[in-house]
Amino acid sequence: MTETKVLNYIEDVLENMPTDWLKLTTHRLDIYNEEQAKTQFLEQFEDLFKDNNATASALSQLPTAYDYIRLGHPLSSVLEWAIAKLNDLQAENVISFSSQTIPVLAVLRKNLFDHKNTQIYYTGELPEFFDAEVLKSVYGYNFELKQVENPEEIPEFNGSTIYISQKGEIGHFDINPKLDFFVSMQPELGSVLLVNGEHNKSYISEIQHVRRRETIAMTPADCLTALQRLTGKPSSDREESNAKTNQKLVLDSIKEITGTNTKALLASSGLSMQYAIMMGLIDDALEKHKGKAIKIIVPPNCYGGTNDQARRVAACLDNVEVVDLLVDGDNDMVQSIDLILDKVAREDAVPYIIAEIPTNPRVEVPDLKKLKEVLSKVRKTATGDTAIDPVFILDQTFCPNVQFLANDGILSGIRSISYVSGSKFPSGGKCTAGYCVANNQAEALLEKIEKHLILCDNEATALQVEILAKQLPSMNKRIIDAYKNTREFVNFIRETLPEAKINFVSEELAQEGFTPSVFSLDLPTKGNTDEEREAYKRALNQKLIDMMITEIPNESKYCVSYGQLKGCYWTIPATSTQGTTKEDDKDYIARVSVSPDLDLEHHKKVFLDFVEQI
Repeated sequence: MTETKVLNYIEDVLENMPTDWLKLTTHRLDIYNEEQAKTQFLEQFEDLFKDNNATASALSQLPTAYDYIRLGHPLSSVLEWAIAKLNDLQAENVISFSSQTIPVLAVLRKNLFDHKNTQIYYTGELPEFFDAEVLKSVYGYNFELKQVENPEEIPEFNGSTIYISQKGEIGHFDINPKLDFFVSMQPELGSVLLVNGEHNKSYISEIQHVRRRETIAMTPADCLTALQRLTGKPSSDREESNAKTNQKLVLDSIKEITGTNTKALLASSGLSMQYAIMMGLIDDALEKHKGKAIKIIVPPNCYGGTNDQARRVAACLDNVEVVDLLVDGDNDMVQSIDLILDKVAREDAVPYIIAEIPTNPRVEVPDLKKLKEVLSKVRKTATGDTAIDPVFILDQTFCPNVQFLANDGILSGIRSISYVSGSKFPSGGKCTAGYCVANNQAEALLEKIEKHLILCDNEATALQVEILAKQLPSMNKRIIDAYKNTREFVNFIRETLPEAKINFVSEELAQEGFTPSVFSLDLPTKGNTDEEREAYKRALNQKLIDMMITEIPNESKYCVSYGQLKGCYWTIPATSTQGTTKEDDKDYIARVSVSPDLDLEHHKKVFLDFVEQI
């Protein structure tokens, strides 16, 4: 009875769900409580289920499940809830992934820190990309891998037992008490992980964080397919996409945009791409520089995902260490890199630098000629030998149109890799896919990076590639149009509220091709103490954002997005994109991103009203 009720209800939900559940990559932060990510959505969803209410109006009023679909979304939450119901589990014990490999890595990561033994069982043949030796030698994970005819053969074990099923089942899972983790691999969709037993509850948040940082949740389109299979309904009719044609179109577009002629790699998200870059470079260093320390040099206040992931990778490996790179405000990126590379050289270590240009959220661009000089400098070890030259890993999400890596680009002579989050300008906010390219000097590293992209099963999905194929060709024009709107808005704010501090590129930098459409706004403050002034500024930030999204709800959103096709997006980095950044490095300022299509005059009017009230 319960099973029939669940499946019938899911059918009704799929019939009436908001289109945003399938189409949006980002959601409004004003209807999102991060501390109750997923749970708040599911609590209210459960109430609707009990009332058998699946009306479109009721579903559309549910709160945001996650602020960004890379982390999870309404359809992933519904899928996990339904599977949990059918298997008599709590919804939090079911976690879906776009990757088939990463759920196993998530358990192995926690057991590495807990010094706990792990046995992985499977029937049949594991996917070719599941490379156990690399997981041990490069990722530092410890486990035994054993083949069985069926899960009933699995013995009791003092540690964690993972069972990998490749039957593709999506509803009922044969989970016996000996299994701690059941991974159901879903070819073309990803995987579903079931956490079994009260004693494994502590794994759930750790596994969720791996999904948050090293991969993505099963995509909305694939969750829809999984839910349709669950209810026995035919999958949605998708246009027959020509995968090879789309792939070629995307790769050709990336080459044209970046001015590179090396192979481009496509990942399920920007962080999936970054993870493959980091693990690929570590793999390369282990092979070419045996026994030498690896230094990941990264700004402590850059995008939280980048920062957090770098530290998480270093935490797993004894020979990898994160070095803080101070880049914003009173700190100069070039000087900081110079000092750090000198120190790393003396230690005869392997330097990998991750940097954003322009920086986020201060939108600063270093002196590029000096940057080139510093990165090109031949340095010496303490014993007088030539030091290992750095690899410069550039996150150019804010300016994907700048040809840093072209043959005549500023970084042409330095081993450099650049990557971009595709949820921004490349797709216009329609998917999360990311991509990376290398210049000729770093081309040899792409093989290792691709190896880890495939191992983690973090390649872009066919639908993501199809979306990029449609959106990438118009990207550069959208960037120019959005920049024009941003410049006009910035100039208006400067005239209207001259005492506000605005971080945005200069006209001179724009002439050089740096045309981001995001700026940060440090509003004027008052008070007798630093604490009073900070509190006043934070309250003013919130007042401005509230006014914008209330007065212009169809265009202004409280959201972390950037590069969308329409509207204007507002956020406070310290409470969104810098979520895991150390408190002292957080930026409690307003970050504004402007699209090529919005009612700019209306935004000016609301800002003027705001100024008149302060």
